[in-house]
Amino acid sequence: MNFSMKGIKAAALGAALVVGFGVTASAQDLKFFTIGTGGTAYTYYPVGGVIANAISKPPGSRECDAGGSCGVDGLIASAVSSRGSVDNVNAILSGLRNSGFAQSDVAYWAYTGTGTMEGKEPATDLRTIAALFEEHIHLVALADSGINSVADLKGKRVSLDEPGSGTYVDANMILAAAGVSGDDITAEALKGGAASEALRNGKIDAFFVVAGYPTGSLVELASAADIKLVPIDGAAAAALTEKYGFFAASDIPEGTYEGVAATSTVAVGAQWFTSAKEDEELVYQITKALWNEKSRKLLDVGHAKGKTITIESALNGIGVPLHAGAERFYKEAGLIE
Repeated sequence: MNFSMKGIKAAALGAALVVGFGVTASAQDLKFFTIGTGGTAYTYYPVGGVIANAISKPPGSRECDAGGSCGVDGLIASAVSSRGSVDNVNAILSGLRNSGFAQSDVAYWAYTGTGTMEGKEPATDLRTIAALFEEHIHLVALADSGINSVADLKGKRVSLDEPGSGTYVDANMILAAAGVSGDDITAEALKGGAASEALRNGKIDAFFVVAGYPTGSLVELASAADIKLVPIDGAAAAALTEKYGFFAASDIPEGTYEGVAATSTVAVGAQWFTSAKEDEELVYQITKALWNEKSRKLLDVGHAKGKTITIESALNGIGVPLHAGAERFYKEAGLIE
């Protein structure tokens, strides 16, 4: 499915709705809610589009539209492409975006002013809406590259993604855990399709991606070139999971990407965040809409990762306090006392 084209169509539809309803609905009837996601080639963006569709319900629409959405009255939500976790957290805190996705580690460090955010003012206004899905660290190389471990990256050209991304944060931690310093590699800052293209053209030797599998750009890459996923395991993985509770050892199954064997790696949680300043009733209604029956159907068919986004795991691994509106919903749902 071409999610980028779908996103363009959704944006056009959203604009048409605003114009169309302008005659019959006052501006006060409309509420806009942005969701910061990630690069269009990775998992955050298409999943964000599915969730935005699920929670939206523009004025004048029927209770449940033909697409199956039963969202929040008067709400038009939109998924916004971004540089990723760090960028989304900063955009939420500055008021640039209403909400956004981020890795659990990045959000926790921002909230507490620890880890990679040591020395920065704690982001005490950051709040959680829901835990969404597990994200796996992919270390990608060509099948004949001779790169079989993180230590083999020494002397290589490696893309760590952009500095505003959670991938960049985790890649540096993984390198350090394996005894690979910044001086040992030639670092690049490529994202999505650009990283895949650079690998195919021999401009880089490997690149990191933190995303829920299967991620679109890697599906395309594996169909066009012989690639491997380099294991992140052994002492380096053990050191990470022991030191940081948000990392967990996990495998990417065989067949996830064409011709790629099962690979051991580590994973973090993808979570949805907002600001404590967002209206409690609105966030309550958004959380309620996310977990209704119609949204369940949209998640199941909207993206391969959608089936793993469940209310049963909505509070897994949360290290940042819930927004008051979300907390009210989860109490009503019996998930917290």
